[in-house]
Amino acid sequence: MTDTKKRDLEPTDILTEDEDIATVGEAVEVVAGFDWSVAEREAGVHGVEVIKRALKTLPNRPGVYRMIDAEGEVLYVGKARSLKKRVANYARGVGHTNRLSSMIALTGSMEFVTTGTESEALLLEANMIKRLRPRFNVLMRDDKSFAYILVARDHPAARIAKHRGARTIKGDYFGPFASTGAVNRTVTALQKAFLLRSCSDAVYESRTRPCLLFQIKRCSGPCTGEIALDDYNGLVDEARDFLSAKSQAVQRRLAASMTDAAERMDYETAARYRDRLSALSAVQSHQGINPHSVEEADVFALHQEAGQTCIQVFFFRTFQNWGNRAYFPKADRSLEPAEVLGSFLSQFYEDKPPARLILLSNEAEDSDLLAEALTIRAGHKVEIQVPKRGDKVDLVRHAHQNAREALGRRLAEGASQARLLEGLGQAFGLPAPPRRIEVYDNSHIMGTAAVGAMIVAGPEGFLKNHYRKFNIRSDEITPGDDFGMMKEVLMRRFSRLIKESPRVAPDAHSDTSNEERGAGETPPWPDLVLIDGGAGQIAVVLEIMKGLGITDVPIAGIAKGVDRDAGREVFHIPGRQPFRLEPRDPVLYFVQRLRDEAHRFAIGTHRAKRSKEFVRSPLDEIAGVGPSRKRALLHHFGTAKGVARAGLTDLEKVPGINRATAKIVYDFFHEKAG
Repeated sequence: MTDTKKRDLEPTDILTEDEDIATVGEAVEVVAGFDWSVAEREAGVHGVEVIKRALKTLPNRPGVYRMIDAEGEVLYVGKARSLKKRVANYARGVGHTNRLSSMIALTGSMEFVTTGTESEALLLEANMIKRLRPRFNVLMRDDKSFAYILVARDHPAARIAKHRGARTIKGDYFGPFASTGAVNRTVTALQKAFLLRSCSDAVYESRTRPCLLFQIKRCSGPCTGEIALDDYNGLVDEARDFLSAKSQAVQRRLAASMTDAAERMDYETAARYRDRLSALSAVQSHQGINPHSVEEADVFALHQEAGQTCIQVFFFRTFQNWGNRAYFPKADRSLEPAEVLGSFLSQFYEDKPPARLILLSNEAEDSDLLAEALTIRAGHKVEIQVPKRGDKVDLVRHAHQNAREALGRRLAEGASQARLLEGLGQAFGLPAPPRRIEVYDNSHIMGTAAVGAMIVAGPEGFLKNHYRKFNIRSDEITPGDDFGMMKEVLMRRFSRLIKESPRVAPDAHSDTSNEERGAGETPPWPDLVLIDGGAGQIAVVLEIMKGLGITDVPIAGIAKGVDRDAGREVFHIPGRQPFRLEPRDPVLYFVQRLRDEAHRFAIGTHRAKRSKEFVRSPLDEIAGVGPSRKRALLHHFGTAKGVARAGLTDLEKVPGINRATAKIVYDFFHEKAG
């Protein structure tokens, strides 16, 4: 590992997405100082023999181990209180399930990391599973970030906003909320209840009179002095209290203030307090189930059926239901519910703050250890329970009912999807129903803001986490040249695919065929490529594929019918005459949905890029002018055009702009003009 890749890691560190997966194993060795040779992999030794050799030098210490196949792919990541004892179980070579036997047989080498405690090993294991996604582990397949409510503290007048992603803004974060709708409803109600601003700092600074939100009583107008800053900060504190488990105290204070105003016959003020109380009640009235005795909890309920698993998660904060989400983790059907739930929980909380109470429908493996690890990470006590009576049981039962219903819907949709894929395979002459369909489309306006888009579908429907967008980079493409754009998109996509997931011969030791990977895993290579176009586009695709040496990926083009009528599409497949499907054929509707989804994704990507270009400022292109200096220039001159017209002396007068920066800005505009 080169010096540029090395960094000090702790077992609880989160490995970021831009770190090379291949170096994760090397990086974490820094933690333990325990380096394992990969000579066995090179010597062609596999299976139990590799494990027995590793066992000779393993310590009786907690840690994490990785089982790796002959091609260097991580098969499994596990943690142990004693690495030596855990690996000794694998070295027996007998008495294992089919899953473990296959995993052991494929093992070409092992790597280890020792940690100070077993709880540290648990956290590191979850981190590595998320980053490496080993095929024999339980995997979270839907890991979209949750939305939070942010009360920002980076401005004298705090604002309230919906937030998703990294917590780079100074402030208090409340959540998680399982749906964007729940966040939007809550933010709107909180604006009515506490009259907090939601505008950006730039809008706040530029206001000379109150905006519409002040007029409709959703903001108190701190921007123009309609409320004193101290009084406004009092409202901010009330909002924080309401969101941080003090909602009942806030409501009691507001009710008391309303009563006091009414007794003084200040009915206008009393009406304002009444409206604020009504808004707070609206926050709590959207609950499908109201927990009266559970202030803060995350509820997990597991249901298994037909070899699949659904885990329903509910979030309760300040005695309110903040939404729920269903997960369908990838797990071998031989695994017990406790194993699936335990592994899922450790991955779920790898990058999320836990509630103080976690309620489960089933016992989870290593739940005590997980509670200890989460307590260390969160900085407060975290308790994990399987409730037996009371309101908590009702919450878990409600979550389990939702898990059962969600899995039932998924199985029904999967059966319908399976029939459609089977029909598509027959219509297009495929050897088997496709498990991964890639559909490509382009979008632009007269060649501007040109983008390519790829969507992916399979047995589980549209796989949105596999979607990809391609900004057209080549300067050699004539604006509006759809063929040229398609060439660039396919060249980039399949060149990278060859590099990252090269084809493996069926008889190779580390067989990674679709069947070996299991029915629940999406293969990296497409079983069918669909192009929005006719014979011309197909010719371009064949040229690209031939140049890359790819001859076994089925390709089909969808040409619009006469008068571009839906239902009269003509399909082009190399080696076959163009053909149509029956107008009412379900497979035709399915293909239309695929094409329309690709078109929707391409159009959306194009519009986003075009909108970004519309608001781009010339100041963004000046090297050495970051957000702070750009803001200072705009505040001083008003617009980018004003900055461009300014003289060197005027630029030097701007606060925060020194002589060197002023010269850079001046030269940028005047050299460009010249």
